[in-house]
Amino acid sequence: MIDKLIGIYNAKGSVVGEVQYFFGKLLGQTHCALCDITHGSFTEKADFSSCRDALTIPFENLHLDELDSQLESYRDFAPCVIAISKSVPTLLMTTSELEQCHGDVTRFSQLLNYKIDIS
Repeated sequence: MIDKLIGIYNAKGSVVGEVQYFFGKLLGQTHCALCDITHGSFTEKADFSSCRDALTIPFENLHLDELDSQLESYRDFAPCVIAISKSVPTLLMTTSELEQCHGDVTRFSQLLNYKIDIS
C-alpha cells in the first residue's frame, strides 16, 4: 500500500533555479518531463490539478533543492515519481516513462494509476 507519492522535478525551486530552468529550456539545454506534464508556460495545468485531486494517495512535487536526506538518493533519477510505503521510498515512474507521456496529463494519469495498481 502506497502512503504518499512524490514527483521530483529535474529543476531547482529557488527563483534563480526557476530562471535558469526557463532559459535553459528556451535554449534547448534543460528539460524536465515532469515539468512538461504538470505545468504550462507559467502555471500548473488545470488537468494536472484535477489528476492529483482525483488520487486517493497524497501527491507532492519537489524540486532538487527541496529533497530531504531520504529522497536525496533519487536526485540522479530526476525527473521521476517516488512511492512512499511505510516510510520507505521506491522508484515508481522513471524519466523514460515520464518522457513517454509527452507532457500529456491523461497519459500520465493512466500510467500512474497502472503503476499504483501493480505496486
